[in-house]
Amino acid sequence: MIDYINGILKVKLSEAIVVEAGGIGYKIFAPHSTLLKLPKEDSDVKIYIVEAVAGIYGGVINLYGFLTYEEREMYLLIKDEVPGTGAKKALEYTDKVSKSFVDFKTAVLKKNSETLCSTFGFTKKTADKLIAALKEKILAVNIAGEQEASFMQPNTVTSDAVMALISLGIKEIHAKRAVNKAFEDDRDISLEDLIKKSLKYTR
Repeated sequence: MIDYINGILKVKLSEAIVVEAGGIGYKIFAPHSTLLKLPKEDSDVKIYIVEAVAGIYGGVINLYGFLTYEEREMYLLIKDEVPGTGAKKALEYTDKVSKSFVDFKTAVLKKNSETLCSTFGFTKKTADKLIAALKEKILAVNIAGEQEASFMQPNTVTSDAVMALISLGIKEIHAKRAVNKAFEDDRDISLEDLIKKSLKYTR
């Protein structure tokens, strides 16, 4: 079983890459979010791998790749635990989830289907399916920076500040993170000052 491939990025395609290692070119499918983060061709890369059998009779093995260990773990969780989710569908879901693994995990644990729809772009039906399948299993997935999760404890001032930033056209994820950071600096801050300070963290 391949754990990772460390080699030269030779080709970048619309949904896959080719990495050369040991004289062999490996075609690796990857989520769009990973493709956007890759260096230019002929650069060194380390790709974490998942092998998946394809074809009716299981005669083909496809490789799926990720830049981080946590991204691969989230992919495996979705593929293995969400009913009716094959390798490529799990790749599509992982691409959406990669906006913020911390926020996704929190939304699932809090059974917040609205966030899964508005922030990550899932349909209500898919959001409910993800929550039902992952709410008990996702706790086992460790995510870097989880202690700095952007979902804040209920607080009228912070909630109002987030809504104010969203009304100014700032995305919900960025608004929450900015307000959380500003609020951590001064927990006695007024709403007006919190909004002003939070705006500085969105630039």
